[in-house]
Amino acid sequence: MSPVVETIGRRFARFATDVVVRRPRLWRALRPVMRAQFDNLAPRWDQMRSADAMASLEEALKAVAGSPRRVLDLGTGTGLGAFVVARRFPNAEVIGADLSPRMLEEARRGTPPDLADRVTFQQADASKLPFPNGSFELVTLANMIPFFDELARVTASGGWLAFSFSAGPETPIWVPPERLRAELSQRGFTDFADFQAGAGTALLARKSDPG
Repeated sequence: MSPVVETIGRRFARFATDVVVRRPRLWRALRPVMRAQFDNLAPRWDQMRSADAMASLEEALKAVAGSPRRVLDLGTGTGLGAFVVARRFPNAEVIGADLSPRMLEEARRGTPPDLADRVTFQQADASKLPFPNGSFELVTLANMIPFFDELARVTASGGWLAFSFSAGPETPIWVPPERLRAELSQRGFTDFADFQAGAGTALLARKSDPG
């Protein structure tokens, strides 16, 4: 990929993120371009990632209380986040979901044998997830556009939500932490905590348990 094409792709990802966070309904128009972009990147995605791309997510996961049994890694790409979660919580069933079928092909191909019985992958649109309400005790997003209503819907009461951005504010898909906090607070999330590791940042929140 030429530097010019890569720059255009990064700028489009930032543009799409900014637009969709403000106006989620516009995702329908942007979705085909984003899917095509990540399908194209899939064969070389892991080579494009920095060695510490998941460091901030790992820091956030250390603060998750308890041992979640069912986890969703949303926007999983080639599965790196799903694998990090599975190793952190050895009793968890982890589903990696992504819009891009080619990313998921790479994820399945690259699944370590020792995780194959606990990590599965499923194509899904984050704006309309194919999971029942309260399905997951932990939902993770690494460099992923958030759809806040769906995140609140599929996270179980008392469950955790972890966002990470591998290059902090320089990440093409990035949402300012104050925006994350504001949107999540409106949907019943509390116990916010910020993390930084390597070049990345992360935010952890917990969904209030009405009981």
